[in-house]
Amino acid sequence: QRRVEQGKNKMSTLNIIRNKLLAKAFAVVARGTFYVDTMKYAL
Repeated sequence: QRRVEQGKNKMSTLNIIRNKLLAKAFAVVARGTFYVDTMKYAL
């Protein structure tokens, strides 16, 4: 939402989000481990 409010194209923003999700998924498969959300450990 923040990027769209800045005037960025909505589809390019969605593509960025998709790429991040795909990168996480492929990293989990490549490592052969479960996904660990490290943000829940942040202060």
